Amino acid sequence: MMNIPNILTLVRFLLIPGFVYAFFYMTEGNVYAAIIFILSGITDVLDGYIARHFNQVTKLGTLLDPLADKLMVLTVLTSLWLKGFIPFFIIGVLAVKELAMIVGAAFLYRKQKIAIPANAYGKAATFLFYVAIIFSLFRWPYNLFLMILALGLALIAFFVYAFEFFKKTI
Repeated sequence: MMNIPNILTLVRFLLIPGFVYAFFYMTEGNVYAAIIFILSGITDVLDGYIARHFNQVTKLGTLLDPLADKLMVLTVLTSLWLKGFIPFFIIGVLAVKELAMIVGAAFLYRKQKIAIPANAYGKAATFLFYVAIIFSLFRWPYNLFLMILALGLALIAFFVYAFEFFKKTI
């Protein structure tokens, strides 16, 4: 069902190439990329609020919303790595974790039509990644520390999701 939260999620997908273009091809690209990235974060918060507040949560939204987040964050982190702003291990660990979560979510949805909603650790990791990315875009101090902290939270979220996955499949 296409409702306002799902449309906002689709907008986030469309912001991904906009970020890449701004970051790599525009003068002052980090500023424009940061604006696009922040806009992506705002639409994420807005779609979640609208979905819950107006009872517009859908299975499609439950699946697409975290996928939009994952693709945006991985695209941005890859862009930062390509410009030498962050080390590769951050992307490597996060990409393996995200791939495992996407495969698990797809399996669960296909098998049982169940979608596991985001947990508090995942939301905190996403927020911290957003902060760390803004710090990295401008090469502010502590950007790497914040990235590693966000990665740690993301791994905790993964283990919580994995526990939920195994509870639902056994």
